[in-house]
Amino acid sequence: MFTADGKPSDDDPRENGPTLGDERITLVEALRCARLTLEMKCSGLDAEAMARRSIEPSTMSLLGLVRHLAEVERATFRVLMAGQDVPRLFCSDADRDGDFDGAVPDPQVVAEAWDAWRAEVDFAERFVAEAPSLDMTGDDPLNQHGSGGGAMSLREVLVGTIWEYGRHMGHVDLLRERIDGRIGQ
Repeated sequence: MFTADGKPSDDDPRENGPTLGDERITLVEALRCARLTLEMKCSGLDAEAMARRSIEPSTMSLLGLVRHLAEVERATFRVLMAGQDVPRLFCSDADRDGDFDGAVPDPQVVAEAWDAWRAEVDFAERFVAEAPSLDMTGDDPLNQHGSGGGAMSLREVLVGTIWEYGRHMGHVDLLRERIDGRIGQ
């Protein structure tokens, strides 16, 4: 977190989490920290800044990444693992990049993105907490999650989701630095 003058605070919610935990606790904590990093990097920005694109021809923006990660959470935990038949949030067959294409500088669009992301994170957290084992599987017949076209364990899903967040946190760092020069955390 940051103080009113933009300096890092000593109160970082990613610190002092569980340590020396078992596999589930370790994976859940790593994912919690990655999710918090996204929120922290986007804190204090208005709709204009959230929707600001990186460099042409890229359509990447912080808002697009929030929308993209909401789609990832939904596809991974609701669809793949829980077997729910739910529509995509922002993308469609006609606009496969709707998560980024629809990331426009509108406060309502930003609020909807955060609401969707938080709802998907809440679902995922409950699902993982209630799962009987990290060995439980979901079916990925189209290989959309890196299974090779078959079953995927909750363990693999957690590692893959951590990897997806990690892959995008470098983008988030660069986008935030470009917006207002803020670095760190």
